[in-house]
Amino acid sequence: MWDRENLRRALRLYVIPDRVIGAPLSLEEQARLALDGGATAIQLRDKSMNGGELLKTAKALATLCRERGALFIVNDRLDVALLSDADGVHLGQDDLPVTEARRLAVAAQGLSYPFVIGASVHTACEAKEAEGAGADYLGVGAVFGTGSKGDVTIIGVEGCREAVKETLLPSAAIGGISLDNLAEVMSAGVDGVSVISAVVRGDVRERAAAMKKALIQLAR
Repeated sequence: MWDRENLRRALRLYVIPDRVIGAPLSLEEQARLALDGGATAIQLRDKSMNGGELLKTAKALATLCRERGALFIVNDRLDVALLSDADGVHLGQDDLPVTEARRLAVAAQGLSYPFVIGASVHTACEAKEAEGAGADYLGVGAVFGTGSKGDVTIIGVEGCREAVKETLLPSAAIGGISLDNLAEVMSAGVDGVSVISAVVRGDVRERAAAMKKALIQLAR
């Protein structure tokens, strides 16, 4: 199902619900509203949940995304991704290597299971390495500063462009992206954007719909 062309479409509006930024809504409520507004992918990322809470939430989001035909990815936790029947996992530079994650996924699910592995990259070199290791898509950034993570490396739009042009993989830009800078970010050649505050802070459905509309207009 998630070949490169389908992944390019799925990465168009990649939303990461957040219990603090999106309060008082639960992660599931935020995801549902984001999908109502046009989100094409949802990522579960929550460092404060214990394993049991994370798995329960992942199972609920996996079901929700499956019903909507959206991509569902779990951040960092390969075990939770596999146990919840998520579409895949997203790995940072300090997480499991992509090659080892792929080996474990194949061992757990079999060669026929189309498990998606995304990789965070900041440079053209890291993008090449991720592609060579077997990643299915790239999360490129941080393009701008972001309030959700204080220790990010900011690469700017030009850094994003340099990373994207070195690979054939589908890609989503991440980091401080909003309606105001969306056109500039998309000009870097990414397939879509990964956002938190731009969608889940406030009226989630309305903000997702506005972002999706702008992305469609930019693609024309």
